[in-house]
Parts: sequence; C-alpha cells; structure tokens
Amino acid sequence: MNGRTTLQAYLLLLPGLGLILCFTGVVIGMAISQSFGFLNFSGESGFSTRFWQSTTADPQLWRAFWYSARVSVTSAVLAVAMAYPLALWLRKPFPGSSFISAFLKAPLLVHGLVAAFLFINFISFQGFFNLALVKLGIIARPMRLQNDSYGVGVVFLQVWKQMPFALLVLTGAVQAIGDDILNAARDLGAGAVTRFRKIIVPLTLRSLQAALILIFIGAAGDFSFQVVAGPTSVNSMAQFMVGAQEVGDDGWNISAVVAVLLMALSLGGSAFLAAASQFLARIGRG
Repeated sequence: MNGRTTLQAYLLLLPGLGLILCFTGVVIGMAISQSFGFLNFSGESGFSTRFWQSTTADPQLWRAFWYSARVSVTSAVLAVAMAYPLALWLRKPFPGSSFISAFLKAPLLVHGLVAAFLFINFISFQGFFNLALVKLGIIARPMRLQNDSYGVGVVFLQVWKQMPFALLVLTGAVQAIGDDILNAARDLGAGAVTRFRKIIVPLTLRSLQAALILIFIGAAGDFSFQVVAGPTSVNSMAQFMVGAQEVGDDGWNISAVVAVLLMALSLGGSAFLAAASQFLARIGRG
C-alpha cells in the first residue's frame, strides 16, 4: 500500500515537473548540439569541434569566466552573510517587525534593470553621492565610480537585489527551530555563538545552501547589471555570449559553446558552495 501511495504521489508531480524537465532537457540538448555544429542556423549542420577549439583558445573567454565566477561567489556569500543576522533578529515578532521585514524585501519588487539605472544615477560623476561629498568638503572634485574595473558596483547591486531573497529563505528556516531546543542549549551553558554554530547553522544548512546556490546561478547568468554597471575592460559570460552571437556566420555555435560553459560554471559553482558550506558547518559543530 505504501509503494502504491508513493507511486501516486510521483504521478501527481508529472504535469508540472515533467514539463520543467522536458523543456530544460530540450534547451540543454540544443545548446550542446549547436556547440558541436548541429542545428546550425547559418550554414550546414554537421559534427565539428572547431567551435570549441576556437572559443576555448580565446583568452577573453577565460577572463569572462573567472570574472563571472568571482562576482557570483562574492555576491552569494555577502547576500547570505547579511541575511543571516537579519533573519535571526526577525525570528521573534516585535513591534514594527512586520514593517521592517516588508521594507527589507522591497528590492524584490524592483526590476534589475531599473535598479541598475538608479544606482548609476546615484554614483555617476555628477550624481548625488559625488555631489554630496563635494558639498561636504570631503573631496575636491567628483570621483569616477561608474563601471569600476573590479565589478564592485555589480556586486553591490547583486547583494542589494538578492539579499531579500536569502532573507526570505532563511527566515522560514530559522523560525522553524523550536524554542525548546534553544532554551535547552542555553540551560546547558551554551552561549549565543555556540548556539549559532552547533544548533542554528546545522538546522538551517539546507536553506543556507539553497540560498547560496540560487543567488550564485542568478548572478552568474546576469546580463542587465553587467551591461549597465559592470566594468568596460572585461565582459561577463552573458555579455560574451551575446557578443559572440553577433560576429560572423559561426556566432550561434560559438554562443552555444559559451552557454555550455556557463551551465558548467553554474553547476560547478553550486557544487563548490554546497560543499564549502557543509564543510564549514561541520567545523562549526566542532
């Protein structure tokens, strides 16, 4: 009876999960096929490795690859690091906690492109931030902060945009921890740091990993923040892929190679963050 019930439960997932797996498989299959010369939109289709050879030999590709990896990891870690204490603070309701929680989650309602343009207007050469520093006498003339070469502006935007999502995920996990567990640990002499390391982090580890992975994948494939606020000296993987598509007859195939590498970056980075968080949680438990 239990086996039959389990089978019925899986069958109920097919209408939604089946469509997701089908479309995801089609997209991934098309990208891999095009990267090897099949499904060619601008020429004859046929197996070829020349697109991989020419693309992977380009040093600009690897600059974009490692830039995207660095920005995505930094954004994910900072967003979760900021969300964790806020989730703990908002765990117990207090006067005004609902308003604070709603205010912190407001960036979820702002489109990324709109946020990028607002940020650029704020830090531009004649923007509010520079003008305020000049008026206060802190600097003599405006500074160039837009499109910095290290991608700090992109990281700032990613953290501002993604921290509310991490807060949403972690708040539910933190609130699910029973007070009796924390009170028992406190009665046994565990301090706040010890309770956090040995109780809160292990019990919220899955939510922590989910937040890290989803933010990382979103930042790795981001295009709007990179175009508006990103550095001009290096492209992200998304920018590189769009630029490759516009060059020559092999553009679609080269873009498919970059897309496959971007999927590999997302998969590898997600595995790294999940393993790293698991390792740090194990160390924290002592």
